[in-house]
Formats: sequence, structure tokens, C-alpha cells
Amino acid sequence: MNKINKSSVAEFFSDWAYSIQVKDIPQSVKKKLNIIVMDSIGLMISAKNEPYIKSLVEALDEKGDCSLIGHNKKVSPFNASIINGTAVHGEDFDDTFEGTPVHVGAVMVPAMLAVAQARNLSGNEFLKGLAIGSELICRLALVAPTAVHRQGFHPTAIFGAFGASIGISSAIGNSSNQMVSSLGIVGSMASGIIEYLAEGTSTKRLHPGWAAGCGWQSANIGKSGFVGPRTVFEGTHGVFNTFAKATIKPNFSYLTKDLGSRWECEKLAIKPYACGTMAQPFIDCSIKLKSEISNVNEIDRIVARVGEGTVHRLWEPLEEKQNPSSPYGAKFSVPYCIAVSLIDGQAGLKQFTKKRLQDTSLLNLASKVSYEINPDDEYPKNYTGDITIFNKNGTTISANQNCLRGGKLSPLKEEEVYKKFEENLKFSNVKSDEITKLCGKINTIFNIKNLEDIG
Repeated sequence: MNKINKSSVAEFFSDWAYSIQVKDIPQSVKKKLNIIVMDSIGLMISAKNEPYIKSLVEALDEKGDCSLIGHNKKVSPFNASIINGTAVHGEDFDDTFEGTPVHVGAVMVPAMLAVAQARNLSGNEFLKGLAIGSELICRLALVAPTAVHRQGFHPTAIFGAFGASIGISSAIGNSSNQMVSSLGIVGSMASGIIEYLAEGTSTKRLHPGWAAGCGWQSANIGKSGFVGPRTVFEGTHGVFNTFAKATIKPNFSYLTKDLGSRWECEKLAIKPYACGTMAQPFIDCSIKLKSEISNVNEIDRIVARVGEGTVHRLWEPLEEKQNPSSPYGAKFSVPYCIAVSLIDGQAGLKQFTKKRLQDTSLLNLASKVSYEINPDDEYPKNYTGDITIFNKNGTTISANQNCLRGGKLSPLKEEEVYKKFEENLKFSNVKSDEITKLCGKINTIFNIKNLEDIG
């Protein structure tokens, strides 16, 4: 299936994307993508009443044929992609890809829903575009692990735009050459800096939706005959020479090797907790130790052993991380995540609210959490957690989590994913019978004739 007569990476991948049929997608990949769709739609609905979503619904109100999931309202494909994508990623509870963490469902599910409704496509066409785009995002994340983050950009914002572009290109029938141009075009649309980390502001939430919307625009522009650069990935001024740290050399074979025989998107992780990916193993550590703590006021300090690459996002500035400025900022604070899970025994949507952030005993405990660099930490190849609690009476207790729960080494069970879906919908006051009905639709989404009634 792979061709080798093309000179650029985008051409190589586009040839494969153009040739693939639904029958070529393994059942295991279909199953994982169906779980991603369920997780993503549940998150779209759970965020429908959040202020940042209400502001986007007000701002982006151009009428169209595409559903704002949970809102009983339809807007243009571009705006539906932006709003639905922002909703999926808004609480940082969506799927992730280990290595260089990227959020695939938050980009691809809104992008493919929008094009399917705008062009009256079948569930099969939805699936094919979803699979192709998801695979490109995951493979882009492997080319130069951590390099995009270290350069100051959000990988989901950058890589997601390319996945949405080629997924939509496939769905609307672009030729291989048109796919290449669409990828080249979306390279000039991709954007997303990570300065939100400084104060926990909402721009990160917008990144997947913007990437999905840019996918729609670029795929249509490419189809029209507008030409984009073939060397958008490997070129002198391409993605990895622009958005990535130069000291980490890209390996482009990840974009061309074993296409169709090895599916990286099959390894997507479903988050058990509503916060940053690399904080999750530390929450597992806290929950393991909760039963051994009779009174958190007797804790003197807590020390986490961490990978150096996680410090600038989840640990510094330490004073801010120990006392987050906003509920959203708390999601990227390991001190807060350790503290709240040690007290509550969980870290769902209810643990990251304004009300919870006002608990002085919780913030007092977070202020006792610090870190030290573990030179043997496996990040970014593996996400682990390791904490030691030092009590005022001189005793210590420790816990370790050796991988990301929900990830490739410890995937969530189907009933756990459904429980998460159910709890997220209940968070936005959806009734049990409506949850059951929606779940039935999602379970058959790849087989239905059109997706007009989803949402």
C-alpha cells in the first residue's frame, strides 16, 4: 500500500490516506475510536454551562447545519468545530497520547462531526476521516518528543490542525495532491502558545477547537486548487524547524513507516482524572495513601520525585502551583492535585471548581507539597508518580504509580469509561434515560446513514 515515489513526507502520508478504505481499519482501532467518540461527546455536554463555552456560543453565532452538542443549536462548520472542540478539552479531562501528550478526540471528533453534518456524510465516512486524522496526530507527536512543548507551543494546537485537515480532506473527497496542499495550507494556520500556564487562563481550552476549525478551512481551500507547500513537515521553514526545539532532532520515519499495519491511535489513553496528563499518576499515589492518613493536619510536608521535563508546566512557579489562581490553573498544579485527591479520594470535575479552590485546609495542604528531580524518571516515554509524605511525628509513607492509568500499559475497562461518561453528563444535569439513549446512538455511530441527529 505504501508508495515511495514521492519526495516529501506530506505526499507520502497523503498517498496512504487517499488509498485507505474503511475495511482496512482494524476492528481494534474502530473500538478505540468509538470509545474516543463517547468520551469526547460526554465532555462536550459536561462543559455546556461553563462560562467559556457560553462566551463562545455568544461570539460565534453564524447559522449553519452543524450541531453545538448539548445546546439544541446549529451553526457553521467552522464555528461548530471551534466551540465543540473547546468544550471537549475545556476541563482537560479528554483523551491523550503518551510521549508528547496530544489530545486527539478534542480535535478530530468535532472536526469530523462538523464535516459529516455539513456534507451529509455516513458513519463510515466519519470513521475513515477520524481514523486517518487521529493517526497523523499521534505519529506527529512521535517525531520529536517534547520538542514542541519546549519551544513554547501546545502540541495539540499544532499537530491537531494537520490531523483535522487530512481527516476532513478524506471525508470531502480530496485527491492526494489536494490533501498535500491542504496540509501545507493548514501549516500557516496552526497556532497555540502555552503562556496560559502563567496564570491558568483559558486559551489552552480554545486550541483543539481552533485546530479543528482550521482543518475545515484548509481542506476546502486545498480542494479549490489553492496550493500549499509540499514540505510543510520537513522543510527549512516547516513545522519542526519552526514550532519545535532545534536540539531535539526529528525522526520523520514515524510519519511514513508501517502505515496501515501499525496504528498508533489505537494506543490513545482515556483519562481517569480531570487534570493535566502528567499529574495523573501522582493522584493515583495520593489515593493509595489516603486510607493511611487519619488527619491531614498532621502532615509536615510532601515530596514528589518528578521528571525534569514536567517542571516548567506543572511545578513552577512553585508559589502559584501551591496556591492556584483559578480552578483551571489547579488542573496543571501537581501540588493541588495531590492535595485534593488525598482529601477527597478522587479528582473529577467537582474537584476543580471555584468553591473547591476556596477551601483553606486544601490550599494549606497544597502549600506543603514540593518536588525534587528524579534523574531516572522515564518521562516522556512513560508517565509515573512517586510521592513521600513526611508526618510531624517523624514517620513517613510512600507510594508509587508506575504508569499512566488509562494508558497503553493500564487501559481503563469499558465499564470505567462508561461510568466516566455517565458522571460527566450528570455533572451538567442530563437525566439518566437521556444518557442511555445517547450512549446507544454513539455505540452505533459508525454504522448510521447520517449524523444529523447526534447532539
